[in-house]
Amino acid sequence: MFLSITLLLVAILCGFAVIRELRRKNFVAVGFAALSFIVFGWFSVMTIFSIITTGTGAPVGH
Repeated sequence: MFLSITLLLVAILCGFAVIRELRRKNFVAVGFAALSFIVFGWFSVMTIFSIITTGTGAPVGH
């Protein structure tokens, strides 16, 4: 659960970075921040989903 919360906080900070860099018109930084937002957001959501459905943070193995 700690991992998912940490990833979610990083994704939120990346979202703020996207907005800040759009105001500065620094489009390379916007690209990196947006990509980081997508990746960290996806990992946090899927980790939370895995915890809810399987009871652990790892996928169920056979």
